[in-house]
Amino acid sequence: MVSSVSPEVSPEVGIVAPPRQPDFVRFPAGAPRFLVTIDTEEEFDWSRPPRREGHGLETIGQFARFVEFCEGFGVVPVFLIDHPIATAPETAAALGPALAAGKAEVGIHLHPWVNPPFVEEVSEFNSFAGNLPFEIEREKFLALHATIRTNLGVAPLIYRAGRYGVGPNSAAILREAGVVIDTSVRSLYEYTAIGGPDFRQHPRRPYWLGGERRLVEAPVTAMFTGCLRRWGQTLYPLLGRVPRLLGALARGGLLERIPLSPEGTTVAEGIRAIDAALDDDLPLLVFSFHSPSLAPGHTPYVRDAADLETFYAWWRQIFAHLERRGVAPTTVQEFTRSLALA
Repeated sequence: MVSSVSPEVSPEVGIVAPPRQPDFVRFPAGAPRFLVTIDTEEEFDWSRPPRREGHGLETIGQFARFVEFCEGFGVVPVFLIDHPIATAPETAAALGPALAAGKAEVGIHLHPWVNPPFVEEVSEFNSFAGNLPFEIEREKFLALHATIRTNLGVAPLIYRAGRYGVGPNSAAILREAGVVIDTSVRSLYEYTAIGGPDFRQHPRRPYWLGGERRLVEAPVTAMFTGCLRRWGQTLYPLLGRVPRLLGALARGGLLERIPLSPEGTTVAEGIRAIDAALDDDLPLLVFSFHSPSLAPGHTPYVRDAADLETFYAWWRQIFAHLERRGVAPTTVQEFTRSLALA
């Protein structure tokens, strides 16, 4: 049960600042694992500022297709659901049978601008939930948590902030709600120019958030590849001031930052990133994409039917490579059980 008492907020157990001495999760011996996560959200115009109205929910009808596709590879996708999705009757119809059969899982994805209570000004800065005052972020999160439990019959254990927008109070709110896994850190990326967090120096392997070991960070995986990749975290922030130089380094095979996502990443790039992650002995690879990419016309990555077929072909080839490399799929439930043994 979610407590109604505001928790004590401590910056020492937050998510935004990189840990000074990471307490990495020590997994039982075995093959590395991967998790497929979906930022499951309304369709909206990504080129415009956030607003509370004018969004669509058409891609809910495509959830079942992706679940069935993943089932053929033994993969259980994790739908991280925001408020418009959680409140749509079509969601329970699309995901209910899969959840009951253990073929899909759900978590939480907070878009504050479309999540009650609607008390803050809608702005770029406030679109990062972690920038909101503690009580407003908390009320929005707990409202969404309760809605998912009521409408889908699941107590979610995993969270990703919309726009990766965690803040200094987010970890305390997650603990209060009984969330076990945060996956809001997008390693190697930063969003400070638009008011968001800086994750460039965060670890890429799972680590505990706080000494009591109740909440773990499972970063969204991105890797540096190329001859200079060992120095990537030092070089990339400096070289990023000259985008054309970064492009030249990537084309020359010297240094490239690659996220594990079908959105904007080719199969060849994804394979290079997987191999780099395995070379670095990462125990968990976290893939991600946005649910509007499940249908044409809602994201820059899937503009038409041909792009959608390319999207599914990407996954087929990536799943095949993961199998060749001995990387097995995992689930939130399995990952949570492994934490009890860590």
